[in-house]
Amino acid sequence: MALEREAYRALADIVGKRNISEDPAVTETYRCITSQSSAHYGPFDHQTPRPQAVLLPGSVEEIQQIIRICNQYKIQFKAASTFWAAMGYIGSDYAIQIDLIRMGKVEIDPKGMIAVIEPFAIGAVVQVESMKYGLNCNMAGVGCSSSTLAGTAGWVGFGPSSIFMGIASENLLGAEWILPDGEILRTGSLGSDGNWFCGEGPGPSARAILRGWQGTAGTMGVCTKMAVRLHPWPGPKVIPTRGRAPVYKTEGLENFRAYTLCFPEWDDYAEAFRLFHEADVVYLGHRQFSMFGRDIKTAMVEILTHEDKQFSDMLPLMADPRIKAENEKMKIDVQIVLAGFTERDLAYKENAVDEILKQTHGWKSEYMLDKETHDFVLLYLLRLGRKNLNYTLCGSYEGNFGMSANVFVTAPLMEEASALKREWEQKIPHIAAVGGDSDMGSMSGIGGGGTTGWEFFVHFDAYDKASIKGTKEFIDETQKWMISKGLGPDMGRWNCDARREDAYNYTQEEHDEIYKNLPQPAIAEYQWKVREAFNPGNLTGSYYKTKTPAGEK
Repeated sequence: MALEREAYRALADIVGKRNISEDPAVTETYRCITSQSSAHYGPFDHQTPRPQAVLLPGSVEEIQQIIRICNQYKIQFKAASTFWAAMGYIGSDYAIQIDLIRMGKVEIDPKGMIAVIEPFAIGAVVQVESMKYGLNCNMAGVGCSSSTLAGTAGWVGFGPSSIFMGIASENLLGAEWILPDGEILRTGSLGSDGNWFCGEGPGPSARAILRGWQGTAGTMGVCTKMAVRLHPWPGPKVIPTRGRAPVYKTEGLENFRAYTLCFPEWDDYAEAFRLFHEADVVYLGHRQFSMFGRDIKTAMVEILTHEDKQFSDMLPLMADPRIKAENEKMKIDVQIVLAGFTERDLAYKENAVDEILKQTHGWKSEYMLDKETHDFVLLYLLRLGRKNLNYTLCGSYEGNFGMSANVFVTAPLMEEASALKREWEQKIPHIAAVGGDSDMGSMSGIGGGGTTGWEFFVHFDAYDKASIKGTKEFIDETQKWMISKGLGPDMGRWNCDARREDAYNYTQEEHDEIYKNLPQPAIAEYQWKVREAFNPGNLTGSYYKTKTPAGEK
């Protein structure tokens, strides 16, 4: 069903003819294969619908007018910026795609320690602009090429630096938010006096509706501008680097240290996490390189830190006795970064780390202390660049398990989870065998524990039907395991109830059927009431999970 000509002309009048297209050569590029979508379908028969038009607005006023036209003609819409996942794409044939690529401004308020950002301000740019003033931003685990605003308003938003800087919900301040009916809501202090400094208090305190824990994934209108809290950065205005892609390394960050900490048992690992939270000494904490699989991670680090090595060197490196020995020592590991705000501060943090390692029987990996390796790891973790390395082993990956409970609950289950993954790697040829444990993720948020966000990486071929099917079956199995352990749904299934297998939106009737046996149905019923208040036309997709309350049907 094509857009009515009158509607198309009205949209073109808003953004200009250069910033709208219904050419199939353009609109076809705004489709997403759903083989890596937290639902895990496609790509052969499962792609998101082709939008009737793609619009590139350049201002909040243009977006507001676009949404009003959509309401007038009952056109569904979805806005996205860096299009990281299927949640950024439309789910209906009669829909338009709003691409926010023209809106990427960043303004830094150094005194208030705030960045005011537009949707296409990616993490790398926000961080660079912040560092000019001795500040830094939380970089979500998705990496520096993704939208900071989207990660803050639209999804979970935890990352390696969250132990020091907090997750997205802890950094969201004022927001300029166009509701699905076209009205503009300015939240927190912004709604009272025009300043961005507070997400709650004076003015409409609607942050919980916009943000919540996971965010609304673009199904509650369009957030056009946002203030995020910044944090101290004791480094230079520009990080000096050396090397060639992808082997970039830092230069001259003398008051920073990057360590890989290793432990003999998972119980020791969990206790170390508790002590690190209590001591408040870690600037950044992440279990990073296990994403390649712990059987090969040291060989991978060797390749990534030496310009003369290639992936074809993997097998001889794995056979090297020194590499094998170091790999075994790093079986249970985590990477941390210390940042010294003074010489005494760094010395205290170094001593604290040594004492915690002493109490938990841990040690620093000598292999990772090599200067070239250290300087690579430090830059990699600070910037979270080169996320293309996620795809190194097999072209596509899916994050699953997602063991996000308290570390004392999840750590003792790691070997069992790893054994289950290893069993499937050996049983079916459709996922890459990387050695069972490919679990990576953040040390946690600020609050002395809380979510860890650990996900196992499942590497597969997104253009091979058998590989897609085998990976889907594996994640179905890990979903059963997660639920049996009381850990909630598998990360690879967090959004399986948000988009149908044919890549279209669920109807309300279908959602009612899915959620009829929820242990706490009041949650989905509450969200139905919120949706009815904020999005009565239901024009923005089914990622907002709702159940019709009794008596409302």
